[in-house]
Amino acid sequence: MLASADLDEILTLQLAVAWAGERADEDERRLGWWTTDLVSKYGGLALFERLAPRTAVWAAYEIAREAARRVDADKRAADASPDQLLSLFHLGFEIDEQLEDRLLELKHAGAPPRAALPRLAALPGEWQRDAFSTWLAIKPAPKTVQEPSGLRLVGEAPPTAVARARALSAVLASLPDRYPCPHYRDAQLS
Repeated sequence: MLASADLDEILTLQLAVAWAGERADEDERRLGWWTTDLVSKYGGLALFERLAPRTAVWAAYEIAREAARRVDADKRAADASPDQLLSLFHLGFEIDEQLEDRLLELKHAGAPPRAALPRLAALPGEWQRDAFSTWLAIKPAPKTVQEPSGLRLVGEAPPTAVARARALSAVLASLPDRYPCPHYRDAQLS
């Protein structure tokens, strides 16, 4: 069982990537890895504010995260053994379930995402490509090789779920035109 702080760090990375990966609109171009515009004032957020005013921002992030998870799953499906690939949005059944439970807990606690997840608040409120890239980056940058399912990180997966999530998200710091589905192959999924 992961500690709440570890789950929060992984959720922060997932939600930030989900937000940045949205296509958004003409006024706020983001990466366009998935065809959603949920976490923006005039996109899905406007609808959620009418439907669920207390949890509108959480709902927008949650559905953007689901869009990212589905794109990630589609990319992993190009592999002969997709369940053996560990990615930012597929960290293994146990961790994925803990993340779902923690997201629900945070959503119902009442604080908005940027207050509940302080590292998320470190990102600018408006899309800034360079700031997001810097926020994701770690030193040294993980080495990768291209596979049909995406970019496989070379070497042993880090021993903790948080370190794995950081390495997987760091691959995205180059902000490629398409979601590259960074993953570890045959990694320990727990």
